[in-house]
Amino acid sequence: MYTPTRVRCYTPDSVSGRRVFPAAAGVSAVLCLLTAPAATAQNPAGQPAAPGSPELLQATTARYCLACHNDRARTAGLSLAGVDGTNVAGHAPVLERVFRKLRAGDMPPAGRPRPDGATVAALTSWLETALDGAAAAAPNPGAPAIHRLNRAEYRNAVRDLLALDLDHARDLPADDAGYGFDNIGDVLTVSPLHVERYVGAARRISRLALGQLTPRPVVERYEATRGAGDAIDGLPPNTRGGILFRHYFAFDADYAITVRVGGRRATGMPAPRLDVRVDGRRVRLFEADFDPAEANQETRNFQVRLPITAGEHEIAAGFLAEYARSEGDVATSAYRVDYVLVDGPYDAAGSGDTASQRRVFTCRPADRATEEPCAREILTALARRAYRRPVNPSDIDPLIDLFRIGRSDGDSFEAGIEMALSGVLVSPGFLYRAPAVPGDAAPGSVYRLSDLDLASRLSFFLWSSVPDEDLLELAEQGRLSDPDVLAAQVDRMLSDRKAQALIENFGGQWLHLRNVADWRPDPDRFREFNDALRYAFQRETELFLIHLIREDRSVLELIDADYTFLNEPLAEFYGIDGVRGGYFRRVPLAGTGRGGVLTHGSILMVTSYPTRTSPVLRGKWVLENLLGAPPPPPPPDVPELDTGEEGSAGSLREALERHRANPACAACHASLDPLGFALENFDAVGAFRTEEEAGVPVDPSGALPDGTLIDGPDGLRRVLLNRRQEFVETLAGKLLTYALGRGLESYDQPAVREIRRRTEAGDYRFSALVSAIVDSVPFRFRRAPEP
Repeated sequence: MYTPTRVRCYTPDSVSGRRVFPAAAGVSAVLCLLTAPAATAQNPAGQPAAPGSPELLQATTARYCLACHNDRARTAGLSLAGVDGTNVAGHAPVLERVFRKLRAGDMPPAGRPRPDGATVAALTSWLETALDGAAAAAPNPGAPAIHRLNRAEYRNAVRDLLALDLDHARDLPADDAGYGFDNIGDVLTVSPLHVERYVGAARRISRLALGQLTPRPVVERYEATRGAGDAIDGLPPNTRGGILFRHYFAFDADYAITVRVGGRRATGMPAPRLDVRVDGRRVRLFEADFDPAEANQETRNFQVRLPITAGEHEIAAGFLAEYARSEGDVATSAYRVDYVLVDGPYDAAGSGDTASQRRVFTCRPADRATEEPCAREILTALARRAYRRPVNPSDIDPLIDLFRIGRSDGDSFEAGIEMALSGVLVSPGFLYRAPAVPGDAAPGSVYRLSDLDLASRLSFFLWSSVPDEDLLELAEQGRLSDPDVLAAQVDRMLSDRKAQALIENFGGQWLHLRNVADWRPDPDRFREFNDALRYAFQRETELFLIHLIREDRSVLELIDADYTFLNEPLAEFYGIDGVRGGYFRRVPLAGTGRGGVLTHGSILMVTSYPTRTSPVLRGKWVLENLLGAPPPPPPPDVPELDTGEEGSAGSLREALERHRANPACAACHASLDPLGFALENFDAVGAFRTEEEAGVPVDPSGALPDGTLIDGPDGLRRVLLNRRQEFVETLAGKLLTYALGRGLESYDQPAVREIRRRTEAGDYRFSALVSAIVDSVPFRFRRAPEP
């Protein structure tokens, strides 16, 4: 409580922040605030409220918040009327919102009276302690829905189960996303189409794995994503403009590999040489003799036919570096691979001895009488790995029935196993993750996950796949939950190459890297941009994340790393000297104006429009992905921003100032715009600039609602580092959402703060963040479903 000294009614000018007092009429449109001289908040007895106490909460909200957040106005859908600081647990959802807004300095909004810094610090400290204490007294880990494998998890599970790495995009429908990720259990629904597609995929996979397909030639196409001057990891260092991919060959047979290349040879240059390789071994060196007299000859096919054994093989093609590009005339002497066709099989000799067959056939029957015992052994081993738990006769008997059907129809032991394997791949035990509920768990009670369920949750978190044999054995033995054993497994799994799934599936969605491939900047405005740069943008950020994880770096380097990973074309685009060659390597960024992922071309491009930058999109991206404070959607009656995609940054700034004149717009744009304008030194494809096309100087300055000034990318990095608690909690929250496969609720926020504290104690290392998530209440526990 406090005693107001006067009542003031005014309308705020959201651009200047000045208070504009209205005439006598029209007072219904104004905001009436109770204002008092700066003084210590008082409790109901009129005495100063104790620092960090329920009384301070009551006094502060009454003085600064209730004018808007009451039962009548409910601004932003929030009322603080009746919120009692002595009952933190009962009001935790509301108090979590109060805590976040106060700590971020977002409330009260700009131009409104604010509590002093000491009051905010005391109140946020007390709220954090009180909320975390209430959560510790009554933990709520949530009750996630049954979780269907998404396409990425399905692919990786099949790869690790059967040594068969296939792209199932053509077999399975696209996954819906929620909370920013496509592994959220609530949205991974199953329709009749899903059932049909899963059955079809299971039959195709089983036949491929066991060599039960009928030999018939088919053609598969693989597109290249690199440019003429690009090198590729996995190819010899002197190869440029190439392609590398893996293809599964179903039979020992002849196959035709056709390489489509593009480019023109400059007059006086020797013919380029095209190197074609299988599993790293050269199978043909073509003299790619483009005729310089043929002005229109810019593409040509080169084909080699050769025998290849069944199984997965690596196919590669590229131009030897001495002929890949000319120092004098890149446009007429650059060569590249456009795509590769794999055609076959021809003259098939059989399904061969593949890794898939060796993994499946743990025994071979000597006669018809030993077939079913052998089939039971094979299917028991497969089902154990596929279902991620020990199996019993009730799991295997239905598969034996399928074996008998397949054995009868196909008249071979392999045909029976193929039919039973397809049954494993459509079984709910394979397609779904659902932690087992203890038989004695009361509805709504909290229980610890079993070691088997912990193994699955951990493997799908770090690998997007099933547990491997080491993890599964430890879980079966009941040893995985031992803290030392679990910590060792987390370290092992992060160092495994399968942790690449964190980059592709978590990083690709959190940082919006998946959008890079489809982004189309205006080719007339950004003529220097091409597909080689598109690939380089994505590769730079991926390599940065790989380095961060494998070298166990501080997660704060996402904000302020003074290095990145570049090849020569990308370094030239960034204006950085001293980088030669098509291979990516670590490059220092001192003095370049760049640092952290915010200045990566990938991020800057996907947060722009095709024709220009967007401070609003970039500011929104920072708020959502780095500070965990997404702006609410605009009210339905708010007019569109009065600017077109052709406007300059200067005209855009003026348009945004006019837009903020609307009080309904001001609250959000006051936080969005300064963050976005801080990145205006980078155009819509990430090139650094100090002036716009018309010669107008770029203005990257702005001020946040709490008065904090930001001036350019360096200023933005300082702001983010000063708010590192919010950043680490945001990253922790995103990663925890991904790990759990569900959106976070208010009752999860204490766990997020504990993860942040443990990450801080671990010098912000990535492994400290992951370990804290794995040890957290939401990850290790579950609430039993209620009727």
